[in-house]
Amino acid sequence: MSRYLDSIIAGFGGQGVMLIGNLLAYAGMQEGLNVTYIPVYGPEMRGGTANCTVVLAEEEIGSPIIRRPTSLIIMNRPSLDKFQTRLQDGGINIINSSLVDMELADTKRVNCYAVPANEIADKLGNTRMANMVALGAFIEATKIMPLDAVVNSLDNVISAHYSHLIPKNAEALQAGADHIK
Repeated sequence: MSRYLDSIIAGFGGQGVMLIGNLLAYAGMQEGLNVTYIPVYGPEMRGGTANCTVVLAEEEIGSPIIRRPTSLIIMNRPSLDKFQTRLQDGGINIINSSLVDMELADTKRVNCYAVPANEIADKLGNTRMANMVALGAFIEATKIMPLDAVVNSLDNVISAHYSHLIPKNAEALQAGADHIK
């Protein structure tokens, strides 16, 4: 069976949702997959709900538009409210349980993973890496590609000015994956 995954990644503007969507897309390209990445910009960038869509596939991608995703990364409660009902039955939902009450998760219909991304990132020394923790958990839960593919793509999305943060981001990705294992 060929590899296919579509995902909506959502959270507050400033949580790094676009960054991890871009990173997932770059890693997919490095893995030889066809990729689409659509960021949603607008007032979301000022603290509202921000989201992006990523499609990864071995086959050609017919459309980058995702109405009923197979997976989600949810970084906050408003994003859960907006996107959880769209997730396909049996889909994978990575939920930042630091900011979302897991009693709201639809655990009967979909596979929900509670990831205390903020707490894990805090233990690593930087709460702003919660997005990388969530992405690491997502990679482990979906098995769409090896975590190394994502780690090796960090230099494609983190500017040279911040390249000193790449090892810490790699550590956050691994911590998220370890949480799922």
